[in-house]
Amino acid sequence: MNATTITATTLSWKDSKRYWWLLSPAIPVLTLIMLGLYQTTEMGIFAWASWLVFYGLIPALDWLMGSDRVVAPESAVSSLDADRYYRTIVYLFIPFQFAVIIWAAWIVATIGMPWWHLLGLILSVGTISGVGINTAHELGHKTNTAERWLAKLTLGPVCYGHFFVEHNKGHHVRVSTPEDPASSKMGEGFYAFLPRTMIGSFKSGWNIEKKRLQRNGESVWSVHNEVLQPYAVTLVLFGGLTAWLGWIVLPFLLLQAFYGASLLEVVNYMEHYGLLRKKLPDGRVERCRPEHSWNSNNVITNLVLYQLQRHSDHHANPTRRFQALRPFEHSPELPVGYMGMILVSYVPPLFFRIMDHRVAEHYHYDLTQANLYAPRKARLMARWHHPQAAAQGTAETEAVAVPRDAAPATRYECPNCGYIYDEAEGCEHEGIAPGTTWTQLPATWPCPDCAVREKPDFRPVID
Repeated sequence: MNATTITATTLSWKDSKRYWWLLSPAIPVLTLIMLGLYQTTEMGIFAWASWLVFYGLIPALDWLMGSDRVVAPESAVSSLDADRYYRTIVYLFIPFQFAVIIWAAWIVATIGMPWWHLLGLILSVGTISGVGINTAHELGHKTNTAERWLAKLTLGPVCYGHFFVEHNKGHHVRVSTPEDPASSKMGEGFYAFLPRTMIGSFKSGWNIEKKRLQRNGESVWSVHNEVLQPYAVTLVLFGGLTAWLGWIVLPFLLLQAFYGASLLEVVNYMEHYGLLRKKLPDGRVERCRPEHSWNSNNVITNLVLYQLQRHSDHHANPTRRFQALRPFEHSPELPVGYMGMILVSYVPPLFFRIMDHRVAEHYHYDLTQANLYAPRKARLMARWHHPQAAAQGTAETEAVAVPRDAAPATRYECPNCGYIYDEAEGCEHEGIAPGTTWTQLPATWPCPDCAVREKPDFRPVID
């Protein structure tokens, strides 16, 4: 971890931010208050208020408050994980999120407003829907059924149901590779990235789920389709509001959903910009490491977004709950918090000016190691590729795991999250029938819980 990271012993450590985490569910509550004030006064500032808080107040507070590197000791993680207070904070966001979109739709249908008031309302409500994806992200990585269903429910207002499947089983497997639609390339502007990631992520999620259902012998149009389930929530919510309030609300609902989804994607855009995982001699891609995600420790944004900015630890330990995520010494850092970087991302020349030299420095000016945008590759290589400036020495390589197909075992454990594959049980959810032996699984089969480790990494469990 970073040399400036502050740790403590288990006995002395207390979460000094315990009650500050309530800032996250407080954001939709603030929006509800602003909706009430707008309904009462019809003053445009209240329609814009939540958007202005996110992109004005929070970046300013990040700048004033600085970074937070306080980390719980590893021995305290299990007690933190078991503390239901933190789960309740995440759950609280959901009813307020639905209240925001329902009340806002009612205001749109019943109050005549100028276009710029409506635009402010779309952006403010869309911001809440976008943060809702982050809530779904926190819940969707958990292994219990209830939290996974809550994640699907939370994706309803933003009309982005494929995220549930694609993020866990697509992005986490392919992150920081050219094949990942949610990882941006050096030289790729946000407006080029946005359609690529939206279309590519939907296709990826749909294909992943289609293959899973086929292994289970089910139709892609089955009620068990985990892409369609969140979209069914959207259909019921948007359809119900349209039936109640009239067609006038449907454009509002769709526009706020698009803006909310674009917030997810602009965060994706900055999180892995230009970073690349190497191919190993055996053809596999190196394990995702701290240096494959851009991080930030700005305290206010971390409080609002469940420490999403500690992104390297999230990719290393996807099932770890937000309150226990850590910063790492070797993870590259953004110059400001996510909220400030979102605004910068909307201006590609400014974003390139700020970030391209950071990518080059991260790879010691050897751009053959970076994930480059093909249309600008020649220009980037001419500007930033100076391998003679690279540090001397051999790049760190990852040991190739020895396949354990012949191990005298019937159970195999993921060394990252502890998931155990039992040949007698198979993996019903993934369509792997009971009795399927370890040797019958594909060599690239990822852990169904964390997606961080693949079959060659698993350890035989010898009873």
